[in-house]
Amino acid sequence: MHDLPQLITYADRLAGDIDGVRRLLDGPLDGAFGGVHLLPFYVPIDGSDAGFDPIDHTAVDPRLGDWTDVTRLGDGRRVMADLIVNHVSRDSMPFRDWLAHGDESAFADLFITPENVFGSVPTPAQLGTIYRPRPTPVVHDVEFADGSVRSVWSTFTHDQIDIDVESDAGWQYLSTILDRFAASGIELVRLDAVGYAIKRAGTSCFMIPETYAFIDRLAGAARSRGMDVLVEIHGYHRDQLDIAARVDRVYDFALPPLVIDALTTGDDTPLRRWIAMRPANSVNVLDTHDGIGVIDVGVDQRDPMRSGLLAPDRIDALVEGIHDRSNGASRLATGAAASNLDLYQVNCTFHDALGRDDARHLAARLIQVMLPGIAQVYYVGLLGGTNDLDLLARSGVGRDVNRHHFTGDEVDTALDSDFSRALVDLLCWRSTHRAFGGSFELVDAPAGSLRMRWTNGDSIVDREIDLTTATVTIHAD
Repeated sequence: MHDLPQLITYADRLAGDIDGVRRLLDGPLDGAFGGVHLLPFYVPIDGSDAGFDPIDHTAVDPRLGDWTDVTRLGDGRRVMADLIVNHVSRDSMPFRDWLAHGDESAFADLFITPENVFGSVPTPAQLGTIYRPRPTPVVHDVEFADGSVRSVWSTFTHDQIDIDVESDAGWQYLSTILDRFAASGIELVRLDAVGYAIKRAGTSCFMIPETYAFIDRLAGAARSRGMDVLVEIHGYHRDQLDIAARVDRVYDFALPPLVIDALTTGDDTPLRRWIAMRPANSVNVLDTHDGIGVIDVGVDQRDPMRSGLLAPDRIDALVEGIHDRSNGASRLATGAAASNLDLYQVNCTFHDALGRDDARHLAARLIQVMLPGIAQVYYVGLLGGTNDLDLLARSGVGRDVNRHHFTGDEVDTALDSDFSRALVDLLCWRSTHRAFGGSFELVDAPAGSLRMRWTNGDSIVDREIDLTTATVTIHAD
């Protein structure tokens, strides 16, 4: 069977709970998706990072259901779940036990300290070599029950405490989660934040050679349990090519900015260049629970001499264009305006990033589903959702602008819109047309147009998109 589209969603923000997601997929979305990526559903779903800071990674938040509901969701479709590799919540039982008992804790070896990495207290210069996804310090002090103070490693926020994945305790922790996934019928595992998991003094501590070896080991552990592996890495585009050769799936994070660039400038050159080199085993995204990545099309942050897919001034124009088309909403949610500043993304719904232009958005989705790989559609994008400024104002978290909590009535209204009906029809077409089980070709086309073709015997799909007008020409079907 060829790659089928996949829904990516929070259970509570789309359908109330896990069984509600199943009812949507079996009901109005029937035939559109062959899989679902259920974003963190562990205890708790409402921590400081929307579930990516688990207190208990092996427990389903009871507000969403239980593991039986997860298994039932996988009836007739593939379910993907997140293995949050790098860290746990500061409120997790293991971390609290370590604070309470220090080196006597059974979990003392689970956590990594800067002294573990550097051999002594690191200097500011040593810490300065570390690649940072957030502006907060990578280490911070915590107080133990006996009054002593130690530094811990926090790659993302001080609420997320890094674990030592190379220790026996760290490996056992990850293995236990994989066992729980396998027992519940999960077939795909996303390795979240794995690029930061290995720390070495004098390096960037991001995607270093030892990281690749660790990914190989962890992927092998997942595969031995019958699960495929998706690696989540934001970074230089050639890193994705390297990773793609080692695991089952990689994200195409370069696609969203390149598609927006093509559809707003009318210039097909950067997008065509990427399509010619991108890995075929990609998960094709336009929007996700995070923002629209720009680091993925830029120069290598570790070696600026390695050029990106877009020139720096063109990236600046891309970002400013998103801010303009969203009437400044994305500017409010991005950069210093957002309390959880991410250094590599613009926080905005995809619909707003294209100025709420239905035709242009559907043209972007056509590009997404025509490319080799799994077309993964975010729940907000599926419903043509717009920036949630009220939620942003309440939480102060930039990414919440693209994480709306839909009511049942809002879902029904959205699915009845011309835009969502057309998108669901497009996904059903992608899921059922025989041509997509064959071979892909990027066809020569006039400048400013993008033409793609799939051929499977006498079954052919051939589409040409005028990037300036967002009109589509059907050459074969």
